[in-house]
Amino acid sequence: MNNIIVGFDFSAGSAYAVDLTIDIANRWQSDIRLVYVKKDGEDEEPVREEIERRNAGVAHLLKGIKLEYVIREGKVYEELAAQALEDEALMIVVGTHGMSGFETNWIGKNTYRTITNSPVPVLSIREDFDFHKALETIIVPLDSTTETRQKVPFAARMAKTFGSTIHLLGLYTSDSKDIRGLVNGYVDQVEKYLEKYEVKHVTEFVEAKKNLTVTTLEYADKVNADLIVIMTEQEKALTSWLIGTYAQQMLTLSKHPILSIRPEEISQAR
Repeated sequence: MNNIIVGFDFSAGSAYAVDLTIDIANRWQSDIRLVYVKKDGEDEEPVREEIERRNAGVAHLLKGIKLEYVIREGKVYEELAAQALEDEALMIVVGTHGMSGFETNWIGKNTYRTITNSPVPVLSIREDFDFHKALETIIVPLDSTTETRQKVPFAARMAKTFGSTIHLLGLYTSDSKDIRGLVNGYVDQVEKYLEKYEVKHVTEFVEAKKNLTVTTLEYADKVNADLIVIMTEQEKALTSWLIGTYAQQMLTLSKHPILSIRPEEISQAR
């Protein structure tokens, strides 16, 4: 179907996720599948009534696309991944850090598991992000890992869709000439790729010897980024003073939307 999946739990964050997904889906002419994962024994009828009421409220925003929903039961991250596979989805969108009057509020705490289990890219957005701001600036961090370049095709698609500028951020994590040479080479390859597809971009190199997450987010704050595109596995050997993986740290600390791509998703990102 090549539609876009939205995880929904009635929180403010997930409602904002629907709004942003409508904008993206209109531009891609992709249908939207809203997914609600109910608790064991939860009554579906009030859930259906509220979802249908909300969907009717945004129907006027749809431009030749459909907004449908499905109610599933199970573990949230497993059900979102399963629906993405069934629909051959382009992407999953989830909101984070929301508060829910329905006391479901499962999106935030399931975001990382959704990312690590998803067969497609996952866009996570916080409810305090300024959704009225145009998506002008996309950060693409590049390190010395082979997988780091795999996020570029999907990032380029987002940039072309919104007319955004990609900021290539070359991350030097070591004084080693070999490591720095890899970063330089990967950045050069990506620059050529973006030039080929006429994607606006700028490049900057920064020292990131202490922590990749902090360095990336400091740069994102400096340029007022609208999106950061990362791999779910990155620079595994780097010693960090923060507990958890790069992706976990980014999700926890970033106030900017995060688009997470697993290494094997390269074929879907094209």
